[in-house]
Amino acid sequence: MKTTTTSLVTGERVVVAVVVSRILLSLPFSLISHGFSLFLLCFSAFLVEIRAESSPFLLSRFSARRGASSGILLGAVTLPSVMMSKLVQLTRAISIHEAEQDELAHVTMQYWAASASCCAILIYLSVIMSQTRKAKSSSSSSVWLTMVSLSGTVLYGVACFVSLSMISHTGLNTSLKMLWMLFHGLAAVELIRHLLCTFPFCASIGEALLVTSGLVLYFGDFLACTIAKIFEKLIPVDLVSISYGIKRTETGIIVQGLLLGLLLFPMVFRFIMHIYKITLRNRDARQRNCSDTAKSVLFFVALLFFMIVTVPSWMQFVHNFDQHPFLWVLTFVFSEPQKRLSLCIYWILLIVVSVSRFYNISRSSKVERILLRKYYHLMAVLMFLPALVLQPKFLDLAFGAALAVFVALEIIRIWRIKPLGEPLHQFMNAFTDHRDSEHLIVSHFSLLLGCALPIWMSSGFNDRALSPFAGILSLGIGDTMASMVGHKYGVLRWSKTGKKTVEGTAAGITSMMAVCFVLVPVLASMGYILSQGWWSLLVAVTATGMLEAYTAQLDNAFIPLVFYSLLCL
Repeated sequence: MKTTTTSLVTGERVVVAVVVSRILLSLPFSLISHGFSLFLLCFSAFLVEIRAESSPFLLSRFSARRGASSGILLGAVTLPSVMMSKLVQLTRAISIHEAEQDELAHVTMQYWAASASCCAILIYLSVIMSQTRKAKSSSSSSVWLTMVSLSGTVLYGVACFVSLSMISHTGLNTSLKMLWMLFHGLAAVELIRHLLCTFPFCASIGEALLVTSGLVLYFGDFLACTIAKIFEKLIPVDLVSISYGIKRTETGIIVQGLLLGLLLFPMVFRFIMHIYKITLRNRDARQRNCSDTAKSVLFFVALLFFMIVTVPSWMQFVHNFDQHPFLWVLTFVFSEPQKRLSLCIYWILLIVVSVSRFYNISRSSKVERILLRKYYHLMAVLMFLPALVLQPKFLDLAFGAALAVFVALEIIRIWRIKPLGEPLHQFMNAFTDHRDSEHLIVSHFSLLLGCALPIWMSSGFNDRALSPFAGILSLGIGDTMASMVGHKYGVLRWSKTGKKTVEGTAAGITSMMAVCFVLVPVLASMGYILSQGWWSLLVAVTATGMLEAYTAQLDNAFIPLVFYSLLCL
């Protein structure tokens, strides 16, 4: 099957090339080896995506989401690009003595961990496609792509080795650093296989790649802190430096431990259910019929014990809390009760009124699902924008709590835990579209994470005051206006097969710039650092708007991260 120039150059690939080029052109000389590896990763992902989309085998083997492209290029470069932008930002901070070298070393390790996860998945996909084509006659173009991909992987490994050997602040020699990167790669390959097989037709390969690399990075970071504490207590040798978890706050530890605990809980509960079923083997049929009720009781008891006893003990071990983490949360909330409790009441009232109103509309009206979902984007602006300006630290904690509730409810829905499982399933189905399935509903997760991640990643030094607002601006303002204007007034389409219109994209870009013009003076009056030029801001907004217009991936996941990476430059 021949690959034409038209099929090679797509709108999504062009936007990715522009974003990566913008990042590479912003690199200082000290990050050249990192930039070289990002270029190799981007080029390798481009070749793998071409091979994957020229043959439907890979997409069908993993039961990728129907109606979407593979998204391999976008999924592979998004998280490494974010980490690279953070490195550029930290390099500026070090030059003006606002950050330490240890913090740069920490983010460098995160960059290589994220890129190693993506690189390992690309190698895994290449191996699968190569094994499949061995049974067929291998074309010269396929052999050429395989050789180029292999060469790029070798050069990537060399760049990784050189860069890691120059880090002297982590307490690890180069071989241990490379082993740590290898661990991330192997874990990413195993996790993406599990996700795509467990939740068929729920995600494209690119979406699964982004989720996998993010989860492995998140798990690896907390695991590194745990290892650091173990070796600190048991072995006097500085095998794993505490600097890997530098400037870690109580809020960050609580959110991270809470989310990771909930993600690990299904494995714990499966083990509990396995033990429970063994005890039922010798019982009569009447007792077995009560297993659904017993399953529900076991679920909630195990969940409460795990989240109130086990996970907080893990948090206390890592961070040395003087009190139970949940008691620390209460103390933190009531340290400014008037502001924070008022904000909680405002959120609850807004959620109750909006959800009940939108749910009734979804059942009795002919309003399209896509527009109904955009109302939630506007609701996110009303909820998060005032809190980000007035109570950013409290918002960090609130995002973690909301995401933990979402994860717990989704587990209950998937397993149909009585009495909440079936009503939750019926309620959530009222807001799903073609990108969701009965196996996993991801839209509410992606919206919340899209708003939260830029805020979480902006903690610490931040000389770009708009970067924490990347999710709120891109999803709550740009994406919403693009969809509404495009749906009502759009005539000129970007492609013959797509639904995105030129009018919608123009409305999204214009609305984001308009909000930025209003937001910048407000932030300046509050003492925020404002050092970003309007030209670079226009480039970031335009690139984000064009990505929304061309991508077939879940835009709630990719657009905020791409916008954030450009705002950090």
